[in-house]
Amino acid sequence: MSTRPAPSRLSARSPLAAVTAALVLSLTASACSGASGSSAEAGTAPRSGGHLRFALSSDPGCMDPHQATTTDALYAARTYVDSLTDQDPKTGQIVPWIARSWEVSPDASQYTFTLREGVTFADGTPLDAKAVKANLDAVAALGAKSMLGAGFLQGYRSTEVVDPDTAKVTFKGPNAQFLQATSTATLGLLSPASLRLPADRRCTAELIGSGPFTLDRYTPNTSVELTRRAGYTWGSPLWKRPGSSAYLEKLTFKVVPEAGVRSGSLTSGQVDAIGGVAPQDQTTLPSQRFTVLDRPNPGVPVALSANTARPLTKDPAVRRALLTAVDRDEVVRTVLSPSYPPATSALSSSTGGYADNSKLLAHDPAQTRSTLDAAGWLPGPDGIRVKGGKKLRLKVILGANFGPNQTVLELIQQQLRRSGIGIDLTLLSLPDYQQARGAGDYDLAWGNGTRNDPDVLRTAFSGKLLNLGRITDAELERTLDAQAAASDPGKRAALVAAAQRRVLEQGYQIPVFEMASVYGLSKRVHGLTLDSTSYPQFHDAWLS
Repeated sequence: MSTRPAPSRLSARSPLAAVTAALVLSLTASACSGASGSSAEAGTAPRSGGHLRFALSSDPGCMDPHQATTTDALYAARTYVDSLTDQDPKTGQIVPWIARSWEVSPDASQYTFTLREGVTFADGTPLDAKAVKANLDAVAALGAKSMLGAGFLQGYRSTEVVDPDTAKVTFKGPNAQFLQATSTATLGLLSPASLRLPADRRCTAELIGSGPFTLDRYTPNTSVELTRRAGYTWGSPLWKRPGSSAYLEKLTFKVVPEAGVRSGSLTSGQVDAIGGVAPQDQTTLPSQRFTVLDRPNPGVPVALSANTARPLTKDPAVRRALLTAVDRDEVVRTVLSPSYPPATSALSSSTGGYADNSKLLAHDPAQTRSTLDAAGWLPGPDGIRVKGGKKLRLKVILGANFGPNQTVLELIQQQLRRSGIGIDLTLLSLPDYQQARGAGDYDLAWGNGTRNDPDVLRTAFSGKLLNLGRITDAELERTLDAQAAASDPGKRAALVAAAQRRVLEQGYQIPVFEMASVYGLSKRVHGLTLDSTSYPQFHDAWLS
């Protein structure tokens, strides 16, 4: 059984302060795991070498961390790119990594990073201030192609190379969320040689980072192959052995979309670890002496996000009716497991700045019917509500990246039907899902977003960024901008709470459950831990 960490909070211990202490990495774990989240057995000595095979639930699609949009892509990218900072998964505190220290201007519009000396990319190029500038300039130049980076760098003006070890990043205005963004794989650092490649080419090229592994080959829909980098000595202080090379000699990510096949591959020994463990396997794997690690994903919970430009979902009454029509407890009890608690706000409870809005999300069919009646949506002959001759039937799109997605939505389909709301489900491949979202060809889109900072709300709901929901809401926009700029933790927490409430009151998002990352490990795997975004950390992992 696992225990979920208490939600990190926005407090006076803001990551805006320069932090120099190394902190202990922790995560929740179940089955054979120890308190540290490692699968190592007591008294077992780590050994160097070995080839760990890890099964992914979906094809990464793009290996460029600056452009990657899925967790499976970022799992692999995290192994070969380092970041300026790292984030403690227990406290949310930002700690040094490639940047050994930093200074932030009082209005959070300038960040001056002092870099570690002697760090190099795998091609021998120094990771210096020029390289940091090249990376941030490259992410900014990608624009919308960097779906996550565009939000992290909103208002980016320039990076000045003060000297070889000092880079000053300037924004047009306050940008308090940027320091946390520097801990993400999305702003991971690539060699200037890789940055010179065309954007499309970077998705499949053998990119060069400074991380503990080197990217050998990416074969779409098949695998990602990586090799240990000799001489690596600049790991995150949150790792057990930050001054040493990785234990593993080889690391392979295999694409295995079917959850049952992944579990079968693990139990048969074809792979050593898997991601996306199906809820029903969380109890069966430990009974077969496999370790299960799980950790809640910070960020935006799994939800139906409304396209407010469509004829039906532009009606606020329809969106609000959906909030109370969904029975979240039934979803978790029937389809999922305790690792996926019912959503209680527009942020997951493990995210800094989370505010409990469970009253707005209480299952209340009577309220749903009252809301629709008042808005003129009346029951039709077949039970589906009608207004002005139009049936209340909504097109829902979902991607094939989480096994229970379709089953969950089929249950929600039944729940909504009881209130006179019809939904039609369209299951898409991830590339087709992303294309449909960009084109606006849906009423409701199923998905979530992972980031251990409440600014993930701005990524999801700001009209100034991707704005996949076609939202025009001046009040929400002001609140999202203000929280991103607020350097005072208390002020920012109040603004984040207001933004969560506004998102729910307007029905822009219908949260259902909090996402979790659940991994299965063979008894040969030791030392694998999870970072602040619940991604696996392989530097300390080893095989017996």
